[in-house]
Amino acid sequence: MSTIKIAIADDYAIFRDGLKVGLNQDKAMEVVLEAGNGADLLDGLSQNEVDVILMDLRMPGMDGMEATKQIRKKYEHIRIIAVTLHDEDSFVVHLMEIGAHAYLLKDADPVDIREAIYAVHLHGYYFNELMNKALLKKLINKGNFKPAFTNKVALSERELEVLQLICDEKTAIEIGSAIFLSPRSVEGIKQRLIDKIGVRNTAGLVLFAVKNGLI
Repeated sequence: MSTIKIAIADDYAIFRDGLKVGLNQDKAMEVVLEAGNGADLLDGLSQNEVDVILMDLRMPGMDGMEATKQIRKKYEHIRIIAVTLHDEDSFVVHLMEIGAHAYLLKDADPVDIREAIYAVHLHGYYFNELMNKALLKKLINKGNFKPAFTNKVALSERELEVLQLICDEKTAIEIGSAIFLSPRSVEGIKQRLIDKIGVRNTAGLVLFAVKNGLI
């Protein structure tokens, strides 16, 4: 099998770098393009041969959903894997409906990410538990699942718990010890909070909590 050429679209350079390092360790994969938003990705695709895109959803300018629509119109051969913090059924179903070939969360195991890349490249789609549950729920409810980024933020009990501990100036290690999670899991929840709320850093999380009477 020839080398799978991969593009990564995500507005966090640190996340892109981590993915790139991990994927390039597989001799059958090569990251050939990086982009911080959908518009930059489309520009890059016009100059690079790409087989698979790892696509974040919430990015400045053109987001991942609009980029997916545009790519499916222009590059039918390219496979798109959504890699995001949004685990809501509405996002999963909508991305599949507009042309994504797989849907992963950002805290997915690196082995799962590579498995998804191989699957979509060779077979067209990669179905995991998250996708199966969302699609089954869609079939049962037959409702409108179209998502939208809004200012109204619904946080889970675990996310609220982590947010309150962040406001208490606890470190990831201290938070993990308090609620019996690994520091890596805590960081994943923190990043999910940042993405859901639409802020850039810990200070933004604290400000959000204060404004909304959460602390």
